[in-house]
Amino acid sequence: MGVSSAIIVPTMLMIRLQRVGRTNDPSFRVVLTEKKNSTKSGRFLEVLGSYNARFGKAELDKARVAHWLKQGAQLSATANNLFVSHKLVKADKVKFGVKSPKPVAPCAIFH
Repeated sequence: MGVSSAIIVPTMLMIRLQRVGRTNDPSFRVVLTEKKNSTKSGRFLEVLGSYNARFGKAELDKARVAHWLKQGAQLSATANNLFVSHKLVKADKVKFGVKSPKPVAPCAIFH
């Protein structure tokens, strides 16, 4: 029997942030991972950079980010906003985390 040279291709790739900082000192890795993986699982395919939220400083591998975006990787909302602010992606910032108020059903008024 020969060795199979099949490459397993992940279904949906995401570029997202993974928190690695201490308590009250947030810093993040920018990682490429499958969409089904949790950010806390530690399972990622590649580290694309880092972001220190305390100082707003990002160190990104622009060539690898561009490569994976061309391959069809999706951005999380936070990663999208980070890349837009650092001019890696030409797009609008995405609003997230804001819940729209639920519409209130009209109630009957009794006299």
